[in-house]
Amino acid sequence: MLKKLQTGVALLVVLASLPSLTAAGETAKVTDLAWMTGSWAGPMGAQTLEENWTQPMGSSILSFIRFTGDGQTGMIEMIVIEEEGDSLVFRVRQWLPGFVPRTTEPQTMALAAIGERQVSFEAESGAFRRLTYSRPTTESFNIDVETRDGQTFQINLRAQ
Repeated sequence: MLKKLQTGVALLVVLASLPSLTAAGETAKVTDLAWMTGSWAGPMGAQTLEENWTQPMGSSILSFIRFTGDGQTGMIEMIVIEEEGDSLVFRVRQWLPGFVPRTTEPQTMALAAIGERQVSFEAESGAFRRLTYSRPTTESFNIDVETRDGQTFQINLRAQ
């Protein structure tokens, strides 16, 4: 009996130490994403990815992204996360050099989960099936990507 009690207490301690995630459908505000604010950069294949997240303001938070390599800009991207109802909606749009749109419309994703310094968005269609942003330390910013065809990878960025 004592062994079961000790195991149960140990399990509760482990669970309490994990960052809590709230499922979509719970109330979420862009101010919950203030931890994303800042300039982040890191390698993505042969290119460098830069993300610059603004402070949440006016029910939105924005990011301007640039992919560079070989002395040239390969693509730029804009992300807008907005409050809609009691939840958040993620929209992303990409442009090639010369400000040529890659798609006719932005990809829209719904909030899947939100927690302390972590947020996930999912989509039914578009290039990305799931994007999860997290900030495990003050100097690191990660993006876990799941593509429409099921590929998964993590992008590790550092504070600039």
